[in-house]
Amino acid sequence: QVQLAEAGGGSVEAGQSLRISCAVSGYSVYCRAWFRQAPGKEREGVAAIDADGSATYADSVKGRFTISKDNAKNTLYLEMHGLKPEDTAMYYCAADHKYCPVGSVDQADFRYWGQGTQVTVSS
Repeated sequence: QVQLAEAGGGSVEAGQSLRISCAVSGYSVYCRAWFRQAPGKEREGVAAIDADGSATYADSVKGRFTISKDNAKNTLYLEMHGLKPEDTAMYYCAADHKYCPVGSVDQADFRYWGQGTQVTVSS
């Protein structure tokens, strides 16, 4: 069984930075990802990272967000810079036993989900 627990959300002003984390427990977890869901909108993929460290990003966050993982700590991170009000959402981490699909971050590819952490960006 894989369990995920996010931490580090909060409220910031536009232009500021924030790092959120996700503790991952369980075995044979290969693909890890971040998703977000704003009120009234569908959940969207933000970034994914594979077991070898290769990453995929949504166009909306490229150059501003960085996904990373610390295997020793079993922790997934999302470093967010240049935050915009449109980045406001509940952020979820996700994981699966499969390797990441190439070039996509699709919620259909992930079996395990965390409870989410809120990120609010004010203008």
